[in-house]
Amino acid sequence: MTRRPDWAVRLAALLSAVETRAFDAHRWNCGRFALAAVEAVTGERPRIRIRRDLEATADSAGFPRGAPLRARTGDIVLAPDPDRLGVVLDAGRIAFVGPRGLLRAPITLCTIAWRIG
Repeated sequence: MTRRPDWAVRLAALLSAVETRAFDAHRWNCGRFALAAVEAVTGERPRIRIRRDLEATADSAGFPRGAPLRARTGDIVLAPDPDRLGVVLDAGRIAFVGPRGLLRAPITLCTIAWRIG
């Protein structure tokens, strides 16, 4: 999968649309947010397999791993305690799904990043 030419606009539209969308364990969680972000950036929904944990499930999409501090806007990251997936907003910030909408946090909380496109 490669990034679409208009990926930045599409990602911004997604973030705007879900800004106040609250966490719901079945309908809107970190995995669904990550999938929506990948689809916004690439125009395709990745195929994943549900594995023993969130890290292994994210790995099943086939995107290359990298260091979080080298992640680009639109890449997917994993933060621990509890494990949750987020989306890189810029060089130092990420967004996660929270109880009342998106939460921003420093990328230094993350342990793994996946390069999208």
